[in-house]
Amino acid sequence: MPITASKLRENIYRILDEAIETGVPVEVVRRGKLLKIVPERKRGRLANLKKRKNVFVGDVEDIIGMDWSRYWNRDDLS
Repeated sequence: MPITASKLRENIYRILDEAIETGVPVEVVRRGKLLKIVPERKRGRLANLKKRKNVFVGDVEDIIGMDWSRYWNRDDLS
């Protein structure tokens, strides 16, 4: 429910703190226009990764039954 600019001015710190805590935007009506105060969302580190297509060539199901023993060397563990 939108509030007036006067109501925002009366309780600005309480209203802004509530928006930060809840993440709910504050809607303010000023001169017949609707304004929104929206808390910024932090982007996760995964959101910064470049999107790639066709990374795996072939059928993904094929790797489940593969024999990996020829790629594994006991000497590499030391």
